[in-house]
Amino acid sequence: MGREISLKDYPLPKLVQPGGSIIVIIATDAPFLPIQCKRLAQRATVGLARVGGYGHNYSGDIFLAFSNGNHIPAQAEEIGCLRMITHQEMNPFFTAVAEATEEAILNALCAAETMTGFENRTVQALPLDEVLRVLRTYHRL
Repeated sequence: MGREISLKDYPLPKLVQPGGSIIVIIATDAPFLPIQCKRLAQRATVGLARVGGYGHNYSGDIFLAFSNGNHIPAQAEEIGCLRMITHQEMNPFFTAVAEATEEAILNALCAAETMTGFENRTVQALPLDEVLRVLRTYHRL
């Protein structure tokens, strides 16, 4: 899109440092162990990369995942059992995390409004009519 939509019409604010930060929270009711949640969280970077993010030295990116697939009572009186997805069955979940992260970022970009913030910097909303024009041109929508 950046090659097709003129920055003259939609200028970017002058940034103090390059990049930015993102927080991605992955929630699932699939029964994952903590180490598996860590592996899921790492796959959010794939979704971020799909939309052009690759991180900068100063970015404070945070990727967290949690599962509520096991219920552990606070006052257990006996040994309990945990369920888990096997490591070999995690690939579809990795794909889902990448796709959901990508979709969430695109949704946020499309829903964003023009705003003025710190030091009176104004960031323009994504011009959705221009985005549709480009998509129609290249994808025959």
